[in-house]
Amino acid sequence: MISCRPIGPKAAARCAAALVAATLLAFQPGPATAEPAEYELDPDHLNIGFLVSHIGFAKTSGIFREAEGSFVFDEESLKLSDIKVTVETESVFTNHKKRDKHLRSADFLDADEYPEMTFVGTGSEKTGARSGTVTGKLTLRGQTHPLTLEVTWNKSGFYPFGHKDYVIGISARGKLKRSLYGMTYVVENGWVGDEVELLIEFEARRQ
Repeated sequence: MISCRPIGPKAAARCAAALVAATLLAFQPGPATAEPAEYELDPDHLNIGFLVSHIGFAKTSGIFREAEGSFVFDEESLKLSDIKVTVETESVFTNHKKRDKHLRSADFLDADEYPEMTFVGTGSEKTGARSGTVTGKLTLRGQTHPLTLEVTWNKSGFYPFGHKDYVIGISARGKLKRSLYGMTYVVENGWVGDEVELLIEFEARRQ
């Protein structure tokens, strides 16, 4: 604790400056606490992408434009929990109107019948200093199957502009077979690949 006794003018000025500095430091935001915290996905910085083979010539890429979700993350243990992400199937986009319409049809996502797909996390495991695996269940077209994601914790910190919230940035990768979810259209002849690669990049704000 700093106190100023009756002293000369110069010493008093130095003491007053020290008191002001101490007061300001007391109100500065401290570092992030190393304890579990809830986060919500930032829709402005969310990319849920996919790659699927097209007749073996190349892979078609696409994204889902509308999604929301939340999770709990412990920076010390790298444990992710309480994960739930909901994606609007109607929001699929591959930059080709006819193909996007087909993807929304019953041959693929059947968006009218199943407007949402959800991923619910069931566990996580640390594999490196900033990496891990997340296990969970993906529900799509009314069917639920296990899904594992390889996750990398890119960065955490207070945003340098705008909202100034505490933010985490994560990259995730995974694979699924669409036929497991009833999407068997042209799987047999290989015109559209059965394996779907998932490429997920997002920022989430601490609540």
